[in-house]
Amino acid sequence: MPAADALWRRPGGATRLPGMTDTASNPSSAALHAWHAGLARAMASVAEPVFCECLAEALASLVPIESMLLGLECKGLPPRPIYQRGIPEEYREALIERYYARGYMLDPFCLALENGLAEGFYHLSEIAPDDFFNSEYYRTYYLRCGSVEDAHFIVDLGGQRKVSLCVYQGRSGGRFSSAELDLLRAAQPLVRELIRQFDERGGLIRCLDGHGSAPTPGGAPVGLNQQIREAFMNFGSDRLTEREREIAHLLLRGHSVKSSAKVLEISPETVRMHRKNLYTKLEISSQAELFALFIDWLTA
Repeated sequence: MPAADALWRRPGGATRLPGMTDTASNPSSAALHAWHAGLARAMASVAEPVFCECLAEALASLVPIESMLLGLECKGLPPRPIYQRGIPEEYREALIERYYARGYMLDPFCLALENGLAEGFYHLSEIAPDDFFNSEYYRTYYLRCGSVEDAHFIVDLGGQRKVSLCVYQGRSGGRFSSAELDLLRAAQPLVRELIRQFDERGGLIRCLDGHGSAPTPGGAPVGLNQQIREAFMNFGSDRLTEREREIAHLLLRGHSVKSSAKVLEISPETVRMHRKNLYTKLEISSQAELFALFIDWLTA
């Protein structure tokens, strides 16, 4: 698969990546050379764990990316970290260990994948519930971890396995521009094929072997995941009604009153009533307290 296949010529001779809109600025000649050189290194290393670093360097040469996180998503199992780049040490425990231990139950991308999200390139705003950016989850796993947004390459490997390559932005105070998102979206077919080759040529399993064996149905991770899911579904079961628990789950995941009402097919006024009741029963007064109580519940 020649790297040159990723390019075509616009009328007038200007080079652009396929899939770019007319509003996207063209990458410089130096950026294209670096992108092609990075692709060549990634292609040459698809059978080895170092592929992840090569692919990350290639993408970073195309678009400035502050942090990246590559994970394996297996339906019914917790996500599995494969590779990270650029995540400051002070944030790694919260962003990686705590997230993969329990926080993923509220993550919009994980939820979307569980619900059959097709492979492709997605920005957080395309996936998240309507009030997600005001949620305590967003404050905890994004803002407090030095990030304001992310986008994901989702690659279907078959057998209910998908790889998620997440690119983060925000420590510098900046966000991805529309032109940068266009470039990343245009690179998606190449990223997809390279990650599939990484799996088919054995690089993925070698990478996982370096961090312990991969999760498999019937193994310990299944039991742990089932415990987390049961804890999530039973949150507040000793004090809340089933409807109140449903609303608590939606609020924790970033749904507004209006969105919760639409999901449950009830009126916003009914949602507000149930929210008031569940806050009273749990002896809390805010979503921040609800989130803290929920995390403590999962930890216990």
